[in-house]
Amino acid sequence: MNAKSKIIFSMVVFGTLALFVKNIALPPEEIALFRALIASAAILLYKTLTAEKFLFSRIKKELPILFLSGAAMAFNWIFLFKAYNHTSVSIATLSYYFAPVIVMIASPILFKEKLSRKQIICFVMASLGLVMIIGVSGTNQSHGSFTGIAFGLSAAALYATVILLNKHIKSITGIDRTLIQFFAAITILLPYIYLTTGIHITSLDRWGLFNLLFLGTVHTGITYCLYFSSLKDLKGQEAAIFSYIDPLVAIIISVMILNESMGLVQIFGGLIILGFTLFNELNLDAFTKNKIRDMNP
Repeated sequence: MNAKSKIIFSMVVFGTLALFVKNIALPPEEIALFRALIASAAILLYKTLTAEKFLFSRIKKELPILFLSGAAMAFNWIFLFKAYNHTSVSIATLSYYFAPVIVMIASPILFKEKLSRKQIICFVMASLGLVMIIGVSGTNQSHGSFTGIAFGLSAAALYATVILLNKHIKSITGIDRTLIQFFAAITILLPYIYLTTGIHITSLDRWGLFNLLFLGTVHTGITYCLYFSSLKDLKGQEAAIFSYIDPLVAIIISVMILNESMGLVQIFGGLIILGFTLFNELNLDAFTKNKIRDMNP
């Protein structure tokens, strides 16, 4: 597979995430834990087969930030899965894709970057699109609930946190970085689940277990390896454009397969969010490539 084939395949697979999550009869916290466990095993196998070394000496200085970003990733997954349970996949996905807007607004505060006029316009328009989605959902429960949107936005904020933390990590490749973040997520989630929901994986039927294994192995382990290996051969703008295949596939699945409805106002609001976040990224080539590389779908 060439780089474009790898990233297109990755984005299509990421877009089908909800379809598998909805077939796993476990609490979101437990799904996130086993997703990290299975994906870690898959990536370790990949590194073994490719004879790719893992140098601990190179990462020990970055461990605190990696641990924090891993914890943020874990709860990012949990809130996203909760959003799927409370609203439609399309609305949860569009709420989640507000993350680049959060990054854009946080960067001037954290990194003293100046907001351009274009970025301000994109922020205002994306926020308007979000208001359109929330407004309809708040008045028409058939189109989703405010609770689901709140979970989606919480996931977006944590996703943005991962991106911003990863901007401080310079010496680690994408796959190694992700593997350490998975280990951190496991370290956080194990005691958290033990003290709250408990472990229920033995209650899964064969279909649920298949979906969980597919989620961890294909959606996370294999696809992450393909995704990160594609980035070194793509221009920043190409990576930015291809990344929007993910939400588009998720919305198509929501409407065509899961039969979840979307109102015209919500569709227009979603197009505004995706359109203006993409427009903001298109001529920021160097920054975009770094940002896309740092993102963990």
